Amino acid sequence: MLFDDRKDAGRALAALLQPYANRADVMVLALPRGGVPVAYEVARALQAPLDIFVVRKLGTPGHEELALGAIASGGVRVLNQDVVRDLEIGPEEIERITARELAELERRERQYRADRPPLEVRGCTVILIDDGLATGSTMRAAVAALRRMAPAKIVVAVPVAAHATCESLRPEVDELVCAATPDNFFAVGQWYRSFKQVTDEEVEQLGARS
Repeated sequence: MLFDDRKDAGRALAALLQPYANRADVMVLALPRGGVPVAYEVARALQAPLDIFVVRKLGTPGHEELALGAIASGGVRVLNQDVVRDLEIGPEEIERITARELAELERRERQYRADRPPLEVRGCTVILIDDGLATGSTMRAAVAALRRMAPAKIVVAVPVAAHATCESLRPEVDELVCAATPDNFFAVGQWYRSFKQVTDEEVEQLGARS
């Protein structure tokens, strides 16, 4: 499966999530930036509220696209121990990267959430959306942070993901919806015809429109 863009991916994902349409207990949460255009289409199709949940990947030095872990709101940090061990990344380096990304996470929370009230998901069915899963570190951090907020159910939904990542993440959530799990998975962007970077302005605009 090849998606035209994130909007197209969102519409395809929404078709798989129809059992959650028109339910008062459902909330859609987007991981910015890339997950926001996808989640916007899902929220619109399901007639569900959309909000932003900020998570930051901890990029490996020199190979920033390779996640050694991720952080999320509430002080949650998840490390990919295989990457940390294989690349011999020391504790001091991990702390330095974490501090840098924490500053960016806090900036994005201020910008994206603006005057929105604090996120309240207790007792809700939360559909957590990104534009795809490679290692899954970012999504794991988001799930761990959300668990602390006592939702009734966490559904992770993505248009495309590495098969192995889906299988390893499945036990950590209540439901996992992956529209496509191709065998030759190298990067999320290879499954989109258009995969341009989502800007802060786009995130704010879609959040306001929702």
